Amino acid sequence: MSFDGRLANGMGVLSAVVDCGSFVKAADALDMTQSGVSRAIARLENRLGIRLFDRTTRSVKLTDEGRRLYEEIAPLLAGLEEAASSASGSASAVRGRLRVNVDPFFSRFILAPALGEFMNQYPDLELEIATRDQLGDLVADGMDLAVRFGHQPSSSLIGRQLLQTRVLTVASPAYLKRHGRPLTPSDLQSSAHVCIDYRDSLTGRPFPWEFHRSGERIIIDTHARLVLNDVNTVHSVCEGGHGIAQALALGVGQALKEGRLIELFPDWPDEQFPLYALYPSRHLPPAKVRAFLEFAIGLSA
Repeated sequence: MSFDGRLANGMGVLSAVVDCGSFVKAADALDMTQSGVSRAIARLENRLGIRLFDRTTRSVKLTDEGRRLYEEIAPLLAGLEEAASSASGSASAVRGRLRVNVDPFFSRFILAPALGEFMNQYPDLELEIATRDQLGDLVADGMDLAVRFGHQPSSSLIGRQLLQTRVLTVASPAYLKRHGRPLTPSDLQSSAHVCIDYRDSLTGRPFPWEFHRSGERIIIDTHARLVLNDVNTVHSVCEGGHGIAQALALGVGQALKEGRLIELFPDWPDEQFPLYALYPSRHLPPAKVRAFLEFAIGLSA
């Protein structure tokens, strides 16, 4: 198959539909009519002999063939964008539209307070943050990258660890006054204590209560009667004196400093929880993605 301008144009339209999430939004981004976008995709499908999108009145989703094609052309198009920037003398310019799938905890406690600084640093960048419990399909959703806590299952995505934060076991002064302070992790197995489980969105099961110290690792069965899947609710219930929780140090630092929460087992300090950035391209990420990665790494300093 020979390569020509119409094929390149079709690839660009395909990328725009994926990035924007619909034919209508892609038409606006490309300064085309919706019918023009539809015709360009139809020509590309006819040229390749495959269907690229499953289309309904409510949604547009890549087919398996379309996803594979997009995964191949996305880094190439990004490379063309970088080449164009280089030719214009601005190879390191951070500009354009960046879409990021973000873990709710990271968004609320880490990203949001510093986001204004990032936007001020890159005035030519348009940023869309999608806060979601699930990673989903980055390619089909048109996301440039994702930021998620925890070790991620094996996939075609590229993972880069941004930081690690300690896992702490905490309770409020009011709780400890009513129930007493557990002296060892095994004390949490007593019916005298109320523990709050947090459900892992990846497995659908509550996270185990682990404790790490100098290479030693123990898991405690807390017999928890309360299971939550929202970090804000966990923190509120814990600060309200209704139970003991395991929480990430990044999210409870201020509460510990102000005395609203107390760390129960500082002699078990070694459990860590990682934060990863995930992106689909094995090639050099665009400048806008690299800029966000460096910014996210700096948030842990």
